Amino acid sequence: MGRVRYATRNIIFGLGGSVITMLAHFVLRKVFINELDKVLLGVETMYTDILTVLSLAELGVGTAVNYSLYGPVARGEREKIKSYMLLYKKAYRAIAIAIGVAGVLLVPFLPMILKNPGNITVGQLRLYYLIFLFNTVSTYFVAYKYSLTNAEQKNYIQTNVNTVTKLISYACQTAALLVLPNFLLYLLIQAGVELLQKIFVSWYLNRRYPILREKDVEPLSRAENDDVVKKVKALMLHRIGDMARLQTDSIIIGAFVGTLQAGMMSNYKLFISSVTNYVNVVLNAVISSFGNLIATEGEERQFQLFKVYRFFAIWIYGFSAVGFFLLLTPLIVLYAGQDWVLPASIVTWYLIDYFFKGERIVLSNFKTAAGVFEQDKYLTLVQGIVNLVISLALVGKIGMAGVYIGTVISGLIANITKPVIIYQVCFHRSAESYFKDSFKYLAVIAIALAILWPLQNALMPKVTIAGFAAMVVIITVVFNGIFLAAFGRSEEFRYLYRMVAERIKK
Repeated sequence: MGRVRYATRNIIFGLGGSVITMLAHFVLRKVFINELDKVLLGVETMYTDILTVLSLAELGVGTAVNYSLYGPVARGEREKIKSYMLLYKKAYRAIAIAIGVAGVLLVPFLPMILKNPGNITVGQLRLYYLIFLFNTVSTYFVAYKYSLTNAEQKNYIQTNVNTVTKLISYACQTAALLVLPNFLLYLLIQAGVELLQKIFVSWYLNRRYPILREKDVEPLSRAENDDVVKKVKALMLHRIGDMARLQTDSIIIGAFVGTLQAGMMSNYKLFISSVTNYVNVVLNAVISSFGNLIATEGEERQFQLFKVYRFFAIWIYGFSAVGFFLLLTPLIVLYAGQDWVLPASIVTWYLIDYFFKGERIVLSNFKTAAGVFEQDKYLTLVQGIVNLVISLALVGKIGMAGVYIGTVISGLIANITKPVIIYQVCFHRSAESYFKDSFKYLAVIAIALAILWPLQNALMPKVTIAGFAAMVVIITVVFNGIFLAAFGRSEEFRYLYRMVAERIKK
């Protein structure tokens, strides 16, 4: 099966799974909001981000080994695959222990991190946290096995397992909240379902890949081991910087503004992440295909597909960013009520970062597939420091908006520097054309927003379901009409059109 067919299968299963789980999650969140204390939503949000920070111990081991597997898997080098998987297994077990120890050491400090937790006792806060910690630590005993399916470009296997698990968990949690609205029961159901999933996945992948059970494994050569270590060291700095930039916002908000506000923001993130996950299924599904492409084909072909990949991402992220800017707050009103609405300044800064993050995902995904980790290893560290300094300086003065201003400014550093690195290292050419295209894309998106904004004010003076539905249609037609008028004759669009037309014919 070729790269396009694998990518197509990954996209189809990924999109289907995202839609199904998104709808189930919306129902669960609505029941959560209706049945439980509002502060508990903030507790769940903050614990998720705290455990993500603790997962810093992974330090990019998975990314480095996944990249190293592309070549051996493509060439069918069985013994080499076994050697990399043994290294991966040992590393992830050590990581699980490290996260577990660090997580337990953090328990006494939880009351200092969560500001204004309402009626929740310290004992309850600690118990809830330990359940989250167990879920995170246990993942590392199984997750490494997925690297084989992903290296084979069969990401859909992991997608399908996660989709089924989430559906079962969401359904059981929703039913439990309706019968007995108890946050502890809610968490125990999630932990139980995910534990059963991990047991099943371990058994299934062991049967699918018998080499995972073989004991006669030759260790990697000194050069190969040093290459992995070299990449991990570079990725370590990436992970530290990403953590400081991406995973600290909710923690800062919870500690300096309030746990309730962190929970309110999580509703906005729910809708945004649902769309982001849906889009990223497509963008992430081709990482393994890019890895195979880079291992087997020439630079010019890589450059052509990179431009198409970027064009598609800008189109989707531009469309969704404009739609969110106009309709996200009305959607929160319809979904949760006026009491859950945040000031427009906070939402605006968050959405600015959302759009530019779309470009960064394209750059990061291609870098990962190409194994370009060292050239910008200090960049994310600088971004993380900039984000923390600005966010902490502004949160006391202007509140939550200050936190997201720090996120935007630190993110733009990568939007400027990463294209230069990729164009030099991967394509051996100037990035001038990249930035020219960026200005074109931004100008067209700005024109679309300038046309749609007054239309929204005229057609939806009050938030109603009918007005909301009408604006969805108008935004879809107007934005995509303008975008196609501007770029419909471009080489990137023509390539996408041919590819989609061919797939439809088949």
